[in-house]
Amino acid sequence: MNFDELKKKAQDLAEQHGDKLEAAADKAGEFAKKSFGHEEQIDKAVQKAKDFIPGGE
Repeated sequence: MNFDELKKKAQDLAEQHGDKLEAAADKAGEFAKKSFGHEEQIDKAVQKAKDFIPGGE
């Protein structure tokens, strides 16, 4: 499998399961806030990550 095929497969999966990826980003963000603080910075990072998810917020 070459890189382009792998990239396409990842994009297809992200489109199909965008809701699960967003939920995972939220969960990771909550964990990071509890562990490290810095809530504002973590919230911004989570939102940027969600921006890359196809069909995301």
